[in-house]
Amino acid sequence: MSAIPSGTSPRTLAVPRRAGRVLAVGAACAGLAAALAGCSEGDPDAGTNGVGKLPAAKIESKARAAAAQARTVRLSGSVVSQGRTYKLDMRLAGNGAKGRLTTKQSAFGLLRVDDALYLKADAAFWAGEKNSSGSGSDASAAEKLGGKYVKVPAADPVYKRFSGFTDKDVLLSSVLGLHGKLATGGRNTLDGVRTVRLTAGAGSGGTLDVSLEGTPYPLRLQRAGDAGTVTLADWDKAVDLKAPDKSQVVDYGKQISGKG
Repeated sequence: MSAIPSGTSPRTLAVPRRAGRVLAVGAACAGLAAALAGCSEGDPDAGTNGVGKLPAAKIESKARAAAAQARTVRLSGSVVSQGRTYKLDMRLAGNGAKGRLTTKQSAFGLLRVDDALYLKADAAFWAGEKNSSGSGSDASAAEKLGGKYVKVPAADPVYKRFSGFTDKDVLLSSVLGLHGKLATGGRNTLDGVRTVRLTAGAGSGGTLDVSLEGTPYPLRLQRAGDAGTVTLADWDKAVDLKAPDKSQVVDYGKQISGKG
């Protein structure tokens, strides 16, 4: 064993050795952190469902397929249809839907259970519907309908106008349209969920955010031509649909025509 130099204690020699070990461990940790950071920066799809690596057309196809296979969805936002702007918040299922629509003139609830469509609005809405049909004003009939669930006959114009908002397949096929050449527009985050963004027609044909986590559901669509923006959420979550109590239901045809 070599002799300890004069004036040097064993404790003094131990310090640089311990410091060396600390530096070595620190260097190793720093190297690992740098490696992990490099992996994260180099692969934006790490830990995702992988659809971000696909061509834009394939991503859209997978998103549409996921939407079609889902049993339910909540669709909210604004839609421009036939020159009218509708704000909507609908919970859609295979056998119907429930939710609320708002137009410039009024707001009303919609409920469809199988083929039965119910509309719940105030008296002013029904007075306007009667006037628009050309049958004249009837405040008494409108008052009877206000605040009630009005069962709308399938042949009535009101049914034809609003039933599409309660049909999952019809509504999704209508709002999910992109027009023009598709391209991948980069990454985004919506409510904490990572997405890949598709653009159509360099953005003028609409943009669609598709989930990079789990099932590649469409999560938000900016429709072409400033025709509204919709958010899609709560995919495959249960929607409780049941007909309203009979005491809360009024027959639209009988009341408006003054029959019964």
